[in-house]
Amino acid sequence: MQFFGGSEISPLPPAPTASGNNAHMMYVFNRNGVCLLYREWNRPLHTLNAQQDHKLMFGLLFSLKSLTAKMDPTNAERGNLGVPQLPGQGCSFHSFRTNTYKLSFMESPSGIKIILVTHPRTGDLRESLKYIYNLYVDYVAKNPLYTPGTPIRCELFNTNLDQYVRSIA
Repeated sequence: MQFFGGSEISPLPPAPTASGNNAHMMYVFNRNGVCLLYREWNRPLHTLNAQQDHKLMFGLLFSLKSLTAKMDPTNAERGNLGVPQLPGQGCSFHSFRTNTYKLSFMESPSGIKIILVTHPRTGDLRESLKYIYNLYVDYVAKNPLYTPGTPIRCELFNTNLDQYVRSIA
């Protein structure tokens, strides 16, 4: 059974409209901020070491989630800025764009966070992130040899992820 519908991995969602190699990198974090997976496909510049990069990315997500919840115009009970929220609680964001990249984000009810950094002209990737999450469920979460909270080292997942990301990029 999959979280986002269907009993098998759903067909590939439509590719983004921009042309060329769009995907730069992807992160998968657990609810505690542990980076379970980091993949690069087309990252032109490395400015930080991996540990600093992961901490900055998780901090950015934490801050953006907190800010969007605080700014939510539909919720009268706004928590304090910086207080963690449960997945799916309050207002959320899906992506933001700069002049050099677009960051797309999805959080599952179990707290798994998937971040895909792409070319700034890339379209909406929510369906693509759901597909990647379904790959995670099928090849990682259901794998009896995988210990939750440890880095993902599943070749089937990595192969299918690479193949999928190259098809949307």
